[in-house]
Amino acid sequence: MGAGPAGLVAAEALARAGARVEVFDHMPSPARKFLMAGRGGLNLTHSEPLDLFLTRYGAAARRLEPFIRAFSPQDLREWCAGLGEETFLGTSGRVFPKSFKASPLLRGLLARLAQQGVVFKPRHEFLGLGEGRTLSLRDAAGAAFDITPDAAVFALGGASWPRLGADGGWARAFAEAGVALTPLAPANCALHLAWSPHFLASFEGQPLKSLRVSHGEKAARGDLVVTRRGLEGGPAYALASALRESLARGATAILTIDLRPDQSIEALAEKVTRPRGKASLATHLRKTLALSKIDIALLREASPEGLPSEPQALAARVKAAPLTIAGVAGFERAISTAGGVAFEALDESLMLKARPGLFVAGEMLDFDAPTGGYLLQAAFSTGVAAGKGAARFLGLEA
Repeated sequence: MGAGPAGLVAAEALARAGARVEVFDHMPSPARKFLMAGRGGLNLTHSEPLDLFLTRYGAAARRLEPFIRAFSPQDLREWCAGLGEETFLGTSGRVFPKSFKASPLLRGLLARLAQQGVVFKPRHEFLGLGEGRTLSLRDAAGAAFDITPDAAVFALGGASWPRLGADGGWARAFAEAGVALTPLAPANCALHLAWSPHFLASFEGQPLKSLRVSHGEKAARGDLVVTRRGLEGGPAYALASALRESLARGATAILTIDLRPDQSIEALAEKVTRPRGKASLATHLRKTLALSKIDIALLREASPEGLPSEPQALAARVKAAPLTIAGVAGFERAISTAGGVAFEALDESLMLKARPGLFVAGEMLDFDAPTGGYLLQAAFSTGVAAGKGAARFLGLEA
C-alpha cells in the first residue's frame, strides 16, 4: 500500500523472495513526492560515520538502528549503482545520484519491478482496516471493495506535501483499528514570525549568511532566507520540531541567532570598543564586525527596546539575538512529518503486533529526522526491512 520509496523497495524485497506482489496507490503514477524531492538534487543519504548518522533520529534512533544497519547508507549507494545510477559525495558529505535527479533512479527501479512481475494498481485509495488482514479500498471508478492479502506492507507516507499523495488520511483508519499512534505534525518546515513593516519591505527574499541558530538544546548552522511570513532554510527546518513542541506546551518559542558563531563575545566586544568617532552605530558595526545591513536590521528586530551601547552587552546581542516564533508552516509546506505509528505497536520486523501479516514502513513510522539524506535513508531502510519481514511471514526466503 503506497508507491513511494519505502513501498517500492518493500515490493522489490517481496518479489525477489518469490511473492506475487501488487502495489496499490491512490495517485495516477508512483513516487510523486520522490520525484518532487529530486528537483532539488535528491539528497539520498549521508556519508558520515554510522554511529553519528544514527544520532540524527533523536528519540527514534534506537528503534531505527537495526533497520539502518541492515540496509546502510553504503548499501543504498550500492543498490543505486545496481540500478545504473552511480552516486557521489556532495558538500558536507551528502550523497546524490550523479544525474542529480530522481527520475533515472525511479525508471530503473520500476523496470526491475516490472521484470519481477510486480503489478501496479494506481488510483486505488486505502479506506480502512477490516478484521484480520482485510483491507478496504476504493478503485478509480469510486467503487469500494475489500481484499484480504496473505501479507501487506503499508507505506502510505506522512501528511506533508499532501497534493503529491501523502495526506495522512490513513491515521484515522489505523486509530479506529486500535493501532497506537503519535499525532502527525509538520516537520522540517518554515518558521513564522512577525517582522516589522520596515524590515520586511527592505529585506524580504534576502539571505542571512553563516548563522548559528538555537532553541533549547537544539542548534544548527547555515543560511536562512527572510520570507513574508518568517524564515526558511536548513537551520530553520532543523529546529522547527523543537519550536513547534514548545508552542504546543504553551511556552514562548524563542529562536536565538548567533551572527558570528566562530567568534567569542570577548573578541567581538574588543572590536566594538574601538573608537567610533562620529560614525553611526550601524556604520561602526559594519566596520568593526563586518556585519551586513540585513544583519544589523535583524539585531534591531530582536531589540525593540534599542541596541545596547555597552560593548560587552552589544557583543552578547550579536551572539544571541532572540526572535519570537509565532508558529511553523503547515503540512502543505512541510518537507516531512513527525509522529505516526508507535514502534511499541510493532515487532522487530515492523509487523503490527495486533495484526499479524500487516507491516508498516517509511514516513508512517513515528520518527522525526532533519534534512540531509536522513529522511530518505530511513524510508529505504524500513521499506527493505518490512518487505523482508513480510516475506518471512509468508514462509519465503527473504
